[in-house]
Amino acid sequence: MRILIAASALTGHVNPLLAIGHRLRARGDDVLFTTAGTFQARIEAAGLRFAPCNDGGAAAYLDADLPPGPERWRHEFERRFINGMPGQAAGLRRLIAEHQPDVVIAGSLFLGVLPLLLDIQPRPPIAVLNVSFLFLDRPDHAPVGVGLPPAKDEAERLRYAALKASTDAAFVNPVRAHTDLLLAGLGLPPLPASLPHSIVVLPDLFLQPTVQPFEYDFGTPPPGLRFVGLLPSPHVEMPLPDWWHELDGGKRVVLVTQGTLANGDFGSLVEPALAALADRDDLLVVATTGGRPVNALRGSLPPNARVASFLPFDTLLPKVDLLVTNGGYGSVSHALAAGVPIVSAGRTEDKAEVGARIGWSGVGIDLATDMPTVDLLRTSISRVLDEPDFRRRATEIAEAFGRIDAGHEILRAIDAVVTARRAKRQGGPVPGRPA
Repeated sequence: MRILIAASALTGHVNPLLAIGHRLRARGDDVLFTTAGTFQARIEAAGLRFAPCNDGGAAAYLDADLPPGPERWRHEFERRFINGMPGQAAGLRRLIAEHQPDVVIAGSLFLGVLPLLLDIQPRPPIAVLNVSFLFLDRPDHAPVGVGLPPAKDEAERLRYAALKASTDAAFVNPVRAHTDLLLAGLGLPPLPASLPHSIVVLPDLFLQPTVQPFEYDFGTPPPGLRFVGLLPSPHVEMPLPDWWHELDGGKRVVLVTQGTLANGDFGSLVEPALAALADRDDLLVVATTGGRPVNALRGSLPPNARVASFLPFDTLLPKVDLLVTNGGYGSVSHALAAGVPIVSAGRTEDKAEVGARIGWSGVGIDLATDMPTVDLLRTSISRVLDEPDFRRRATEIAEAFGRIDAGHEILRAIDAVVTARRAKRQGGPVPGRPA
């Protein structure tokens, strides 16, 4: 098949799609990947063809002057993702006309696919790979993004509905109106629902990279939704630090990370976590700076701490007893697939929702703050390490991940949507549907 892949110019968005592109190319498909030019070398090194996509620099936008909350989310969402939509759509149309792909695969926040999905003009099927939690509208009326677990009773549902009304006014409705305005400028109809909900329900296929036990019950799912487990990621060869052998020294290992995006200030999590565990001679504390220099950490390292800029998570996580994280969806998914319990502290981007799922599912503790204190971290880490229920629940989630071959499921789902479109064009029965 001929495949067109489109990704927002963020590492956490490009890498999952790059992994899928690598798998498609390995079976003989012709893969063209479009994103910002900063990723060209990485994409071509994976053996994929590259086409530049100008997002206007929106991927770098971060409104740090505003506190976490609906107003900041609205500013960031509009500037980082929505404003580039018309240009992305024009680029996709050009590439589709030139290369005639059998399917387009896009990241969930590459919003250039929305104009194609709303247009009546013929197009190839569109599959969307999510890079975050499942952001469908909630049946318990909870606002999406705030980080609330499922409502337990009617009183909580009423409280959630009141919160949703204020969140809709500050974030959901302005974002939808802004998107609809840009769509109208392209001569297209408005969104059928809120922007996050529309992103899930409009595509022909929506790939959610997790397992159902780590997601809420949304009632009847959209017909295109597929839970596909842990995304396949090619092993990246990198030199191991000289302390790597210490991971097998008999001590329990705690991994601390702020990921590759929200890691501008290590004083929010990494540094206080190192301080919280500095006197634990029974632990080996491993921290990664997510690509930033190791010397960006302030102060001297405790004797039980080891730090590296990057670490191979696929090799590291089987040796880890606990992950301390600000809630990046990719890191959390990899930890759960390895059966590692979690302490999460993060509220920006999608991290409040990821943290809420960590607490709700029983795999760890959600601290529900961007700035946990040393004492809170010390207490929470000790609890997750010492109480077996967290490890037991993380193991159950890992078993659910283990039952899904993500690479196979993703390719099977993509093949099915292409086959269905071809059958529809030829006037024959669509596989899986009555003739």
